[in-house]
Amino acid sequence: MFYYFKRAVSDIVSNRFLNAITIVTIALSILVVSTFALFFQNASRIIDSWNRGLRVMAYLEADFSRSDLAGLKEEILTSGSVKNITFISKEQALDLLKKEMSTRRAFLESLEENPLPDALEIQLKASVKRWETINDIAGRIRNLALVSGVEYGEKWLGRFVTVFYFFRITGYAVSSLFFMIALFITANTVRLSIYSRREEVEIMRLVGATDRFIATPFYIEGFLQGIIGGSLGLLLLFAVYLALSSGIEASTSLGLFFDVHFLSPGYGITIILFSAFLGWLGCYLSLKQFLKV
Repeated sequence: MFYYFKRAVSDIVSNRFLNAITIVTIALSILVVSTFALFFQNASRIIDSWNRGLRVMAYLEADFSRSDLAGLKEEILTSGSVKNITFISKEQALDLLKKEMSTRRAFLESLEENPLPDALEIQLKASVKRWETINDIAGRIRNLALVSGVEYGEKWLGRFVTVFYFFRITGYAVSSLFFMIALFITANTVRLSIYSRREEVEIMRLVGATDRFIATPFYIEGFLQGIIGGSLGLLLLFAVYLALSSGIEASTSLGLFFDVHFLSPGYGITIILFSAFLGWLGCYLSLKQFLKV
């Protein structure tokens, strides 16, 4: 095995240009695939988090009084999908707005009267995940007598989910395309390497070397190309991740909504193993045309 490994490394060094092209191609392919994986992992985590703690804001009519609160809560709780209801008075809402908009505090202090309505923050149960169910609950709350309006981010959140599923389909298509490109280049690199050593391979056959003995260094070479290319692709992605995450952390508003995590160790190991398999498969397809392995 040490001989096979040494021979594979020697082949990589002696054909630096061809192997560099293969490694860079695999790295770019893994970069694309892992980028989509990073997006899917974080988007799924964010969507699950929203689903577990989805809140509906119900804004109350101007003639609402505290004596109506108990009856209104009871009506909302009849849906059976509500976990918790919190009353937010117009005074509390204005104080929160002043804290969040500290740069506009002078303008808010100049207001003669509070323009904000009383509101109810309604937290739905974690079991409520279907958009149809959420829309139905929000519609019933909107139709209550003392409710003037309902807000739960249905427009932008719905668009985000739509974009998420669109990117999932696009990710599968683009990843498959880059997989085929990397596979094609890897196979052709091995094919060119075999052509350059064709006489050597024929001599080895004449002296009794088996096809497996001849092919094993090429398999190790493809395996190493895959590991190096996969690791390089993940390093490039990590560099991009650090740049983006530092930008998000610098922006307080974005940091409140997006807590981006890098790929988990399990994801990283899976991607590198996939990359190694990609290099091996390219060698196998190329060697199959020349050797009986």
